[in-house]
Amino acid sequence: MIANRFTRPLLCSCGLSLSLVGSGCGEPEVESTAAEGRRSGSASSIADSSGEPPWFQEEALKRGLRFKLEASLAETPRLPEIVPGGGAALDFDDDGWMDLVLLQATGEGGSRLFRNLGNGRFEDVSPGSGLEAIGFGMGAATADYDQDGDVDLFVSHFGPDRLFRNEGGGRFTDVTASAGVGHPGFGASAAFFDGDGDGDLDLFVTNYVDWSEPIELECRNRTGRLDYCPPARYDAPTSDVLYRNDGNGTFTDVSISSGIAAGSGTGLGVVARDFNGDGMVDVFVANDGMPDHLWMNQGDLRFEEQAMRLGCDRDLSGVAKAGMGVSSEDVDDDGDPDLIVCNLGGESDSFYLNDGSRFLDATNRAGLGSASRHFTRFGLGFVDFDNDGRLDLYAANGRVGASDDTDAADPYAEPDILLRGDGSRFQVVAPAGGVTSAPARTSRGAIFADFDNDGGQDVVVQDLGTSARLLLNVVPNRGNWLVVDVRDRLGAPAIGARVRVELGDQTLTRWVRTDSSYLTAQDHRVHAGLGDLAVVPGIEIVWPDGTSRRLQDVEAGRIIKVAPGGS
Repeated sequence: MIANRFTRPLLCSCGLSLSLVGSGCGEPEVESTAAEGRRSGSASSIADSSGEPPWFQEEALKRGLRFKLEASLAETPRLPEIVPGGGAALDFDDDGWMDLVLLQATGEGGSRLFRNLGNGRFEDVSPGSGLEAIGFGMGAATADYDQDGDVDLFVSHFGPDRLFRNEGGGRFTDVTASAGVGHPGFGASAAFFDGDGDGDLDLFVTNYVDWSEPIELECRNRTGRLDYCPPARYDAPTSDVLYRNDGNGTFTDVSISSGIAAGSGTGLGVVARDFNGDGMVDVFVANDGMPDHLWMNQGDLRFEEQAMRLGCDRDLSGVAKAGMGVSSEDVDDDGDPDLIVCNLGGESDSFYLNDGSRFLDATNRAGLGSASRHFTRFGLGFVDFDNDGRLDLYAANGRVGASDDTDAADPYAEPDILLRGDGSRFQVVAPAGGVTSAPARTSRGAIFADFDNDGGQDVVVQDLGTSARLLLNVVPNRGNWLVVDVRDRLGAPAIGARVRVELGDQTLTRWVRTDSSYLTAQDHRVHAGLGDLAVVPGIEIVWPDGTSRRLQDVEAGRIIKVAPGGS
């Protein structure tokens, strides 16, 4: 049980390095080393403060969501045990309510499928679903890969990855062998996207470390007790995998011909967006303790790594941080996708504003330098929780190196962090993580979705060694809202479609996507917070093939489903 293993302190966390966090284009601001951050054990006043009503209410058990994440390979620490915690929000039965898959990491099955019965109440429908025997599950990606109109599920593994085709009726079939996507590495986050513009969805899978039992090392902390080694100690970076969708239910591994295999790293997080506005989808990968990768699409499924040239491979100090989760949304409302990568305790997040030609490190300018560096962050997302039209930020936190408190029930546990955005800066929300009297956990994946369809974005958090949490949005006096459920011609979520919501003097740009965060797949529906606005003047939707529709005078407080050429 990993809950028992959490009594063992660890030598160090991944990515030991000096962190200098830049404030936009100004002078960098020196911060402490990662080691100093860990030694202090400080969660600052962020963890202890309280002052405003909670933004979330934890209701997992009350709503029928019963799941405990375990990870255990041996009696002594093993690297794969400290990083799992994946899952997915997906409407597998297309009834308008977001269902949930939570991945187990024991290697012995136990992953669960929960059907949303309505209003955010769940029923475990795992028996007979075909998903019970998932092995050491890591990450999840969702999309209609076979173009039959329903949402399928890809699961990355510590071990061969697996693809499950949705057969309807709550049943999934393992089609890994026939589809050709069973890479045997240490898979992490994954993303479906149309990389060659041919109308079907290709698949990008990050791989973490070329780890196996014979290369495991013995690491100890300052007290001499055994714990997890950082990935750099193994000196075993690996390459990610790109599969071309052949349009007939099969994939071809094009990692070499695409150029992806030429870059080695320790991939944990991934997002696919058109970052330079050329009509082709690019891929950003967060690497743990190594420079991040930005694979710019050159056409015909050929990619060129340009993160250094475009200013997002490391922070302004030139240091590569311990990248884990990643989120990409248009934070400054200029129409292009920005980036945030979360990192290790002692390192700040890396927040990059996209100016169309390169990325600018705006971490300190946005108020994220000091706010984030007290914690080790994994799952995170830019989400408008209070519906004011400005994106907020949630991060699920948990150490990879134990605290020095040998009496702690879980020395890896940390409080989550929630920050309110005003369009230019972020301010910490208290109580910590937006939840009153919440014990700290060792948190990993964060899944963002409106599970009760009330217009407020909710969060499911996977916590190592304990029960998953369902954080229902209870923000007081939330603003108005609109949810746009964009579908393709076959009725499936239109991955890659762009939605522009016009609010008068402000235009929100969002994308239909399920990637981002850490090891998780998100609600595909586009959510827009509207503040006091009761009627949206205009909405423009552009599908990946260039088809577009315009809606005018749309009443707020609704979920609308939009298909190309239809209603």
